[in-house]
Amino acid sequence: MVTRTGSAIRKTRSLMSKPKELRGKVSMRRLFQDFKPGDKVMMTVEPAVQNGRPFRRFYNRSGVVLGKQGSSYKIGIKDMEKQKTVIVHPIHLKRL
Repeated sequence: MVTRTGSAIRKTRSLMSKPKELRGKVSMRRLFQDFKPGDKVMMTVEPAVQNGRPFRRFYNRSGVVLGKQGSSYKIGIKDMEKQKTVIVHPIHLKRL
């Protein structure tokens, strides 16, 4: 077997960076936002928070909230022709 090259966040430097003046700052409003099942959301990543991030393939993808799992939300998206469920922390979500 060949060992896997890189990690889940490789090739994400442009996706995971903020302007210099905003680095390290986290919006409390986005951290505690609430969604209901059926809401349309967009997965935008907050680089200052590492937990609950979606995989890089799903960055800036829109979907529908299916429900809540712990403090995170289950988001239903369509990837090519497949219906997929992604579990994302609310700080990485934006209401559409």
